[in-house]
Amino acid sequence: MHRLIRTFAAALLALVAGAALAAYPERPITLIVPWGAGGGTDAVARFFGAYLEKDLGQPINVVNRTGGNGVVGHSAIAQAAPDGYTFGLITVEITMMHWQGLTDLGPGSYQPLALVNADAAGFQVRADSPYKTVKDVIDAIKANPGKLKASGTGQGGIWQLAIAGLLSDLKIDPAAVPWVPSNGAAPGLQDLVAGGVDIVPCSIPEARALIDAGKVKSLAIFADKAPALYPNLPTIKQATGSNWQTAAWRGFAMPKGTPKDIVDKLTASIQKAYESKEYKDFLAQRGFGGEWARQDDFAKYMAKGDADMGKVMKAVGIAK
Repeated sequence: MHRLIRTFAAALLALVAGAALAAYPERPITLIVPWGAGGGTDAVARFFGAYLEKDLGQPINVVNRTGGNGVVGHSAIAQAAPDGYTFGLITVEITMMHWQGLTDLGPGSYQPLALVNADAAGFQVRADSPYKTVKDVIDAIKANPGKLKASGTGQGGIWQLAIAGLLSDLKIDPAAVPWVPSNGAAPGLQDLVAGGVDIVPCSIPEARALIDAGKVKSLAIFADKAPALYPNLPTIKQATGSNWQTAAWRGFAMPKGTPKDIVDKLTASIQKAYESKEYKDFLAQRGFGGEWARQDDFAKYMAKGDADMGKVMKAVGIAK
């Protein structure tokens, strides 16, 4: 009799759990974006929000939670109730902020869902620059440390770490290229065109308009293959022998402790959106790079990035 009761109870629990999953989501879901409206991260979030809304049958409310160099939004995602009704689009900064002492949050603070986008840094110079290859630039840096300047983000931002990591990997003091802080890649690129700086190691999509306008040229990409936009662009390894790679990435995550059934259902919906023709068209239109890693693979991707960022930030002297 006891065995029969236990069997019945187990079957009832399985039925209830299955019904709960089938019902999820039963109300609107909040999608938190740690950066401002109108930017690339916001655009990616809103694409997925619209797709998931149709696929899951509930409104996806995209909320921009800005401030603290990304800390405010990333904290809101990690600290939300783990009930499946809040998730967010975390970015590469989560592998950097804790090294700077801005937060205790790191990649391990989340339940990863999926990596959906990564845009590698490019090595940009002015179109009329005397340097034809990255090797030419490296030789000039070695010959005259401190003469060539670079820009593209604020102090300690992802694009500063792109060139600092390259120099460090080539056994060159990162201080040999002084960093000129800017409020993003766009003003850094304008400064490049105006002659105020010599290098901007930002993403290819950010530099695309000026490259196509003939005002800027990209000499290499910090990735293991050329971008679709410029298939003849050499990789940093081909150009310098260095294996250093840097990319600004975006991926979805939920608060730790969210039930696995809900995590899997939301991940499956994100994967459908990622594999859709609409997303391929979205990426092509913006020049963004698609990059997929599911749950555990995304966690491993972030862990490697976190270790790489810590190493170079210590080398540059901006890790706390």
